[in-house]
Amino acid sequence: MNVTVTFLPSGRSVSVRAGTTVLDAARRAGVSIRTRCDGKAACLMCKVVADSSSGLSPLSDNERYKLAGMDRSGTRLSCQARVVGHTVVEVPEDPLRAAVRRQLMRQAEEDELW
Repeated sequence: MNVTVTFLPSGRSVSVRAGTTVLDAARRAGVSIRTRCDGKAACLMCKVVADSSSGLSPLSDNERYKLAGMDRSGTRLSCQARVVGHTVVEVPEDPLRAAVRRQLMRQAEEDELW
């Protein structure tokens, strides 16, 4: 059975087989999710946010342990969460890109003062 995963804020969607990890679905959709451990739940960099009623598998004990309470806000590890139904997943902005964006905004504000 194929299910659709939509990634925000890009709005990209991909159809994947049920049971595919969110990380693999993102790769197929061309959505970048940071990771260092390549799906072993070791680096904790691949966090995404999904609604509690989303079509994702329940948290495993290992994922719950790794997230240490962040799961209450809908945070999941994309390498561990499996797609079981149609779902929408929010991918947080890469921290480096966010820092560059903030610096460019500050610079633009300073330029307006001149």
